[in-house]
Amino acid sequence: MHPISPIDGRYAPKVDGLSDYFSEKALMHYRCKVELLYLLALNKTGLFPPISEAEKRNVEAALNDFTEEDYQRIKEIERVTNHDVKACEMFLREKTGIQNVHLIHFGMTSEDANNLAYTLMLKGYRDTYQLPQIKSVLELLGTLAEKWKHIPFPSRTHGQKASPSTAGKEMAVFVNRILRIYNLIKGFDFTGKINGAVGNYSASLAAFPDFDWMTFAHDFLADIGLSPNMATTQIEDHDTWALYFNYTRMFNNILIDLDVDCWLYISKNLFSEKSNANEVGSSTMPHKVNPINFENSEGNLLLSNANLGFLSDKLCRSRMQRDLSDSTVERNMGVALSYGYLGVFECIRGLKKLQINEGLCRKELQDSPELLAEPIQTMLKIEGIDDPYSLLKKASRGKTPTRETLMDLVDGLAISEAMKSRIHQLTPETYIGDAVRVCDAVLERLKGI
Repeated sequence: MHPISPIDGRYAPKVDGLSDYFSEKALMHYRCKVELLYLLALNKTGLFPPISEAEKRNVEAALNDFTEEDYQRIKEIERVTNHDVKACEMFLREKTGIQNVHLIHFGMTSEDANNLAYTLMLKGYRDTYQLPQIKSVLELLGTLAEKWKHIPFPSRTHGQKASPSTAGKEMAVFVNRILRIYNLIKGFDFTGKINGAVGNYSASLAAFPDFDWMTFAHDFLADIGLSPNMATTQIEDHDTWALYFNYTRMFNNILIDLDVDCWLYISKNLFSEKSNANEVGSSTMPHKVNPINFENSEGNLLLSNANLGFLSDKLCRSRMQRDLSDSTVERNMGVALSYGYLGVFECIRGLKKLQINEGLCRKELQDSPELLAEPIQTMLKIEGIDDPYSLLKKASRGKTPTRETLMDLVDGLAISEAMKSRIHQLTPETYIGDAVRVCDAVLERLKGI
C-alpha cells in the first residue's frame, strides 16, 4: 500500500489501535451497533410482536462480533445503493435474519445512526486512549517535579534572567495546567439525538401516536451513556463535539508550551537528553543529540489543532434543517485526533529521556548576583529607605553587578544590623520563595487522578 497520509504510513505503528475508532470499518461497526441496540430497545416496548430467542441471539452475536467480512459485505451493498447507512440497514437484515425487518431503522433517519455512531466512537477513543495517555504525561511530569523540587533553577521572563525557581516547581506548573484540562475531558458529557427526520419524532408518532417517544429516546440515550440533545433539526448540532475538540485543543496547546520550554532549556544546556548509542543526531555532526521528540510533538500537535479548529468551526454550522457538507468533514475527526495522539506520544518519549544539568543551573545562578536586586529592594522597603527600587535599578539594570557591590551598597545604608545580616545571607540559589511547597501542593492534587 502507498498511503497518502503519514498517519497511515510512516506513523502507523505509533497510532496502532486508533483505527478501532477512526476508520471506515469502525464507522460501519458503530452504525450497526446503534441500529441493533435501538432494535433491542424497541423490542422491549411491547409495540411490536417480540422477536424470538433465536433472533435475539443473532442480534446479540452481530452486536458483539463485527468482522472484516461483515464490513466488506456492507461495502458491496453500498456500491449498489450509493448510501452508506442504508447499506448497513440492508446488511443487518441479512446478518440477523429477523422476520420483522422493519424493526431495523424504525422511525430513524440516517443522522440518528450517524451522530450516535460518531459520538460513541469519540467517547470510546477518549476513554481507551486519550485519558490514559494524558494520565501518562501527568505521571511523568509528577515524577520529575518530585525529583527536582529542591533543585534551584534559572528562570526566564521575556527571555531574560528572572527571579530563580526550582526545576520541580516549573514542572509542577504543567502538572497543574494539564490536570485541570484532564478533569474537564474526563468529566465531559457527550450528547446525542434519535428523534427522526427533523427532530420531532414525527414518523414514530405517526405509527404509534399514544407512545411517549421522547421519553423513550432519552432513556435509550442514557442507557448507551449519552445525554439527550433536547431540540435538534435533522442533525445533532455538533456543538458538543466542538466543545470536546476545543478542550482537546487546550490540552494540545499546553503540551506545545511544554515542548517549546523543554526545547529552549535543552538549547541552554539546563536540560539534556539521555543519548542512545545507536541513534544519529546529524548526518555530518556526530556530536549532536537533537531534541527531536519535542520537535515532532510540537509539529504534530500544531497539525492536530489546525484540524480541530476547523472541525469546531465547520461542524456547528448547517443550512436550515441540514446539508451534507458535514458528512465528509466528520470523516476527518480521526485524522485530527490521531495527530494529537501522535504529538502526545512524542512528548512522552522526550520526557522519558529528559535530564537536568543541576551543576550548570547552580553555576548560572551563582554567576547572576543581579537576581538579588528584587529581594533586596523589597526588604529595604520595610526599613523605610526612600525609593529602594530606583536605588537597586541604578545599581543593576543593564549592568553586571557583583555580589560585593550589592552588599557594599546595602552596608552603606542606614538600616538595622539585623536586616543587613539577613540580606548578606541571601544567595540566588536559595532565593526560591515557596517553590517547594507550591510543588508539593500540586503533587498532592495529582494523587487524586
